[in-house]
Amino acid sequence: MNHIVHSRFVASVSDLKKNPMEVVSHGFGEAVAILNRNNPAFYCVPADMYERLMDLIEDKELLKLAEQVDTEETVKVSINDLRARVRKSSSQEV
Repeated sequence: MNHIVHSRFVASVSDLKKNPMEVVSHGFGEAVAILNRNNPAFYCVPADMYERLMDLIEDKELLKLAEQVDTEETVKVSINDLRARVRKSSSQEV
């Protein structure tokens, strides 16, 4: 069965066992597909790339939340009214 390899760089599990840091460095900052019997078993991803991926996932989740909130009914308010309420409540606390 053929599998799509989602990386320009590949290495075998044996290569990874021999020298993991060399495998990572030969990926030039990109993910390296680790092959087991010529099929991708997993991807070795450098820390910088992993952090960027996590940021993208977080951004996508936040965008989804923002879109959900955007569909909720909104209420128009005056900034001056809000300021007056804040002043009034802080003067009552003193």
